[in-house]
Amino acid sequence: MTAINLERYCTYEEWVAQDDVIHSELLNGIVYLMAPPTRRHQDILVELLRQLVTFLDGRPCKVYPAPFGVRLYAEKDTVLLPDITVICDPTKLDDQGCTGAPDLVVEILSPSTSRYDRVTKFNEYLHAGVREYWIVDPDDNTLNVHRLRDGAYVTDAYTDTDVATVQVLPGCEIELSRVFQE
Repeated sequence: MTAINLERYCTYEEWVAQDDVIHSELLNGIVYLMAPPTRRHQDILVELLRQLVTFLDGRPCKVYPAPFGVRLYAEKDTVLLPDITVICDPTKLDDQGCTGAPDLVVEILSPSTSRYDRVTKFNEYLHAGVREYWIVDPDDNTLNVHRLRDGAYVTDAYTDTDVATVQVLPGCEIELSRVFQE
């Protein structure tokens, strides 16, 4: 069993060697411990995943649920585990996950990660060039879609009665009434 000392810089190699990487992320050498998701979080994840998998059947893009390692930068000790990741460039995939910016990243908020997802990860995904970043809020049944345009994110907001379009996957529409049904 390998433990991580949370009070010092952690390399990618040390992070991946620990036994429980699915409950932590590595951001610039700092390990962030994650709380287990709620049932509501998982219900939302499963429905989003179902709709994406159905759309992508027979298409070249791949969709992965957490825990799926995203190394935004090959040279930095950073591994994020988005709730859902879509990659359309197969050269970014390896046995450990993805190296480089995915085409679409989805994060489902929880009380303990809301600020981290809205601020820290937002800036990391923007800086790395993630083309589309979705933030799902289960508390108010909303979706904020951030689309990369000219080096900045442009945001569209959706509610539980809307159909959200996935611009990086032309023709893909997500029925939010199904995503947020309880």
